[in-house]
Amino acid sequence: MERVEDLVVNEILKKLGAEDIGRVACVSKRFYSFSSEEPLWIHLCFRDLSLTQPLDHLGNPLPSFKETYKTWREAFAMYPWPLVYRVKTCWDTIKTWLINNFPEAEATLCKGASEAEIQELERALNVKLPLTTRILYRFHNGQEIAKEDIEDSTFYSSLGLIGGYSFYSHFVNVYLLPISQVIQQTRRITRHLGFFRRSKYVLVAASSTYTEKLFFLNCTNGQLYVGTKNFPDNGEMIPCVPHDLISLDHEVNNEQQQDAMLLWLEEHGRRLQHGFTKLIEEGNIRSINLFPEQPPLCSMAVTNGVQVRASALLIPELADLQDDVEKYLFAYSIRMSLEPQGCVINGMPFSSCQLHWRHWVIRANDIVVSDVNGEAVIGMYPLLCPGYKEFAYQSCTPLPTSSGSVEGSFTFVPGRLAEPKGGPFKVTVARFPLQVPDYVF
Repeated sequence: MERVEDLVVNEILKKLGAEDIGRVACVSKRFYSFSSEEPLWIHLCFRDLSLTQPLDHLGNPLPSFKETYKTWREAFAMYPWPLVYRVKTCWDTIKTWLINNFPEAEATLCKGASEAEIQELERALNVKLPLTTRILYRFHNGQEIAKEDIEDSTFYSSLGLIGGYSFYSHFVNVYLLPISQVIQQTRRITRHLGFFRRSKYVLVAASSTYTEKLFFLNCTNGQLYVGTKNFPDNGEMIPCVPHDLISLDHEVNNEQQQDAMLLWLEEHGRRLQHGFTKLIEEGNIRSINLFPEQPPLCSMAVTNGVQVRASALLIPELADLQDDVEKYLFAYSIRMSLEPQGCVINGMPFSSCQLHWRHWVIRANDIVVSDVNGEAVIGMYPLLCPGYKEFAYQSCTPLPTSSGSVEGSFTFVPGRLAEPKGGPFKVTVARFPLQVPDYVF
């Protein structure tokens, strides 16, 4: 049976850091024994690393939790420990969601890069990666999606960790580049754009399909940028993270450093975790869909049993910051469904209804720039029935300002257009915002 004083010593040790436990172990053989007990290191691994199994940072099993803690500290000895924990938490959030919801994408994550690989990137591109980006690569060296798979298979082109969207013939899905592709693709762009030779930009993420959407990390100021429509001609880009959140001041405190890459992935993880961003399935292809699913960016209204959800996204790769009329392009997604009781008109239920007409009012700030009336949606007249899968379609609209809104209505008929069961009725599409966001994905 443990003595009371032994229990007290164990509780005290649990409140110490690893360095102080090491000092206590040097006091005597008895304290060395206390400091070596596995339950103590199980506690420390969970407290400091959220580990419930003895694994190294690459996921390899280790013989004990004490060895696990030692291995982690040695692997990241050159980095501030709170930053290591923060990066691990970021990756844990994303990976947990992927494992539970999108395991085929989780399987594309590469093992962590070595310090030698990171140093090779810095040497090859003549840059110095921000501290937190280095740690991010130490955990996972991007995604391994073979180029031939991207070009030949819709399945592989949908596995991007960052996800994407589609409207008309425009399809985008963004994945994180491994270091080898960072070097190769940054060099390719540098050859094309002369000013990149004097810059400290590296390409860290890109669309996996033919429509190129490119994300660049500025290694000098820590900001992440995405290329616009004009990028191939003049390097025009949009920042992806609020500037005032980025801190790279080594003289203040290394532990407080945070470049845009970490902030961007943390925000992405939060959106996945809280259902703001969700997985969609079309046929047998699944992908992360970036259209917002929750208010205030997603509106929802129910009229006579017809539910309509709507949200929009900035499409940065098609923005033209030099155009005063069509500066920004926004895509919007409309999702409609019929509630279980069917559509109810003047107290009478109907088992189906079909869309006939649409009316949109689009504003730039508070000024109406477009008032659209027309038949169908993208040439379709969706029929809604209880239990049917939600009908979703995407369209787009340009805007001269960084904010605006869309609202409107659909006209349905109960039954079918060919066999109406009653007169037409209007369904509200509640106003939803068009705005350049703080975080651009």
